[in-house]
Amino acid sequence: MNTATVAAPPLNPAIVADGWRGLISDWSSDRQAFHVSWGKAMMWIFLLSDTFIFSCFLTGYMTVRVSTTATWPNPSEVFALHVGGANVPLLLIAIMTFVLISSSGTMAMAVNFAYRRDKVNAATLMLVTATFGELFVGMQAFEWSKLIMEGVRPWGNPMGAAQFGSTFFMITGFHGLHVTGGVILLFIVSFKLIRGDYDRTGNYQIVEIAGLYWHFVDLVWVFIFAFFYLW
Repeated sequence: MNTATVAAPPLNPAIVADGWRGLISDWSSDRQAFHVSWGKAMMWIFLLSDTFIFSCFLTGYMTVRVSTTATWPNPSEVFALHVGGANVPLLLIAIMTFVLISSSGTMAMAVNFAYRRDKVNAATLMLVTATFGELFVGMQAFEWSKLIMEGVRPWGNPMGAAQFGSTFFMITGFHGLHVTGGVILLFIVSFKLIRGDYDRTGNYQIVEIAGLYWHFVDLVWVFIFAFFYLW
């Protein structure tokens, strides 16, 4: 038995044109596609991709840690500082963590002042946040120098498992690179804020976008601190 083939009705060119124009209008709009500005949406997408990278690094570290047969160095001894004739475990790491967590508070206040259109206080607090970031990177450089002087290398480690050096330098180095990039971003945004570049539009959302990045960097350090230094 033959079945009749029903032809689809031809598309109306006007409807097709309206559909494409509507699609372009939606995705070129500042709010219709994601209900947030493009800058904030793209920052969230970037942070999501960065989350995957750090998750892979930490997962790789945990895999190496539980699978290696060599003795893993004790973090309390490796990262101890000699103070007053005694070795204080994790003293430098605790200070670094305090500095970075404190910077999240100053960054949050900067965002608050930015939305109040108080660009002077917002820029000042961003500079304070950037200073905290510089202090953190400086202490991390000291930590690296100390371990290098003690013979720790990415390919070897006199204190135990050779994988300790490679995972340490990879994870902390990648995070330190993020902190350095954040410091540069904060200096640039604060300078443009004081110069009045955002006064023309009255939109200071760039401060919040920079704050999202900075809070992400701080959050990642909490996981690094927990998995690498406390485990």
